[in-house]
This record gives sequence, C-alpha cells and structure tokens, in this order.
Amino acid sequence: QVQLVESGGGLVQPGGSLRLSCSVSGFRLNYYVIGWFRQAPGKQREGISCIRSDDGSTFDADFVKGRFTISRDNAKNTVYLQMNSLQPDDTATYYCALDASMRVCRTAVSSGTVGMDAWGKGTLVTVSS
Repeated sequence: QVQLVESGGGLVQPGGSLRLSCSVSGFRLNYYVIGWFRQAPGKQREGISCIRSDDGSTFDADFVKGRFTISRDNAKNTVYLQMNSLQPDDTATYYCALDASMRVCRTAVSSGTVGMDAWGKGTLVTVSS
C-alpha cells in the first residue's frame, strides 16, 4: 500500500525559506510521479509542481516563478519542495500526491482537479511575522 508522509512545515517569517519533504513507500513500479499541492483555509486546492522519479522531469504551475523548486532523492525515496521568499499568501497546508502518470499530474497541477492516486495527510506552513 502506497504511503506518503509530508514533513518540514512550520512557522516562518515573511521572506524566509522552508524545505518540505515527501517520503514515499509501498510503490511497486520502478518510477513514480509526485505532485505538490496546497490548500489555504477557505480556498480551493492549488497545484504547485510535479516531478517524475526516474528522469527528474518537472512541471511547475505558473505562479511558482522560480520561488519554489521540486527535487528528488531516489536513494531515500523522498521528494522535496524548496520554498524561498515566502509570503503570508503562501500560508496553507501542503500536500504531496502520487500517480504513475506525468500527464495526470500536470493536469492536476494546472486545473486543480482530482486525479492523483494517493495523497499524504499534509504539513502546515504558516508565514507570519
């Protein structure tokens, strides 16, 4: 059974940085696709980025604009989201999700639609002074 566990959230001041981690276990294929998403209170879920574990190919939502970077460490079965220049609007619960298809992930990130096969429980990021 696939399990995704996010970590690394917390309280950070505006302008600060955080690195979120998504630990992946129980996936039986030789590659996977991880997407990062976020949901702020009272707002719709928003897609951030996707990465494919085998070739490292990525896809970013337009708003990322270089502030967020997705990466992976296959030896650790972990995907990261480095977030820089954080602002109060970035306050949200951040989720990672898994699918076998980069196309599905790109669609989910672009449109916010449900489609990823498995989800973590999320990690809260609060940006406040």
